[in-house]
This record gives sequence, structure tokens and C-alpha cells, in this order.
Amino acid sequence: MTTKIKILGVLFLLLKGQLTYGQKSEEKLVKKSFDNYKSAILNDKGEEAVKYVDSRTIKYYSDILELVKTADSAKVETLSILDKLMVFSIRHRTSKNDILSFDGKSLLVYAINSGMVGKNSVANNSIGEVIIESEFAKGQFLANGQKAPFYFHFYKEEGQWKIDLTSLFPVSTMAFKKMADESGENQNDYLFSLLEKITGKKPGTEIWQPIN
Repeated sequence: MTTKIKILGVLFLLLKGQLTYGQKSEEKLVKKSFDNYKSAILNDKGEEAVKYVDSRTIKYYSDILELVKTADSAKVETLSILDKLMVFSIRHRTSKNDILSFDGKSLLVYAINSGMVGKNSVANNSIGEVIIESEFAKGQFLANGQKAPFYFHFYKEEGQWKIDLTSLFPVSTMAFKKMADESGENQNDYLFSLLEKITGKKPGTEIWQPIN
């Protein structure tokens, strides 16, 4: 009986070691996915970057593209400040022919290559502690090596860890709203001023119109 207990104890330790090793290996893969995405963004490689984003992110860009094409001014006014900025940016900075040729994935590629997805969104950022639960993982956001109180989310799709960019959109929305409030302008005027600074071109009334 004592021998059996010893054997079971050894097997338990071996299994525990394997699970720990597997967990550490998966954590490294999550961080590697973020690092690959970051490198692609910093080098304007949209086609490469989208390999590391998940289906939720692609769906978001598909939904934004649909809004760009079809949303009238009344619909646009109901959007969050971040979604509104996305719609305005694409309408202001992108040709009609390009918009009509895009799907969600190609829109994201275009947004990265044209600088709509800013390099400052990743330049000094990294992933700290990683927590994995089956096919889901979250990595703590580090800004200049300092812990921030939010996490990037990752999902394992087709055997590969991919980043869900939408997981930080609530934080981005709050940040844009705060900046708009502090500017003293209403949200729309703040967004128009922002676009003018970025592009050197003042947005016209057509920015409110669907693309068809």
C-alpha cells in the first residue's frame, strides 16, 4: 500500500510539472502573439498584423464598415465617441472606391497601413502577467513597464493565440470622451478638430452621409 502511495505521489508530481510547463509555454505563446502584432504595427505591415487579431476584432471592423456605408446622420449620432471617430475617419480619409471594395479584414489592413491604427497604441506597451482559462487568456497591459489596471484579451483560434483589440475599446472610449470634455468643445467638433489636425484637411458635411 505504501509503495502504491509513493508511485501515485510521483505520478502526481510529474503531472503537475507537465501542467506547469504547459501553462508557461502557453503564456509565452500569448506574449509572442502580442509581440508579433506590435512589430507588424510598428513596421506598417497590415497584412502581417491581421494574422494576430481574432475574429471579434475582424467582426468589429466589418460592423464599422457597414456603418460607414449605410449610416445616416441620425444613426451616427447614436454611436459611441470611438465608433463615431472610426466612421468619420474612414469617410474623411478613404476614397469611395476603396470603401466599397473593403471587407472587415481588408479595412483593418488599410487602417494599419494608412496610420489610422496609431503606432503609439503599442510602441511603449507590452504584456505582463498572463492568465489562461482554456481557450481564453488575458495579459496585463504594461505601459513603459508599469502595470495598468486593464488587460488585453486573447482567444485561441485555429490553434493560435490571437489578440482581441476590442477588449480595450471601453478604456479608449472613456479616454476620448474625457479628452473631448476637457477640450471645451462638443464631441463632434472635437472629433472634427482632431481629424483636421491629423489630415490637414477640414471635414465637410459629406462626412455625415452614407457611402453608396
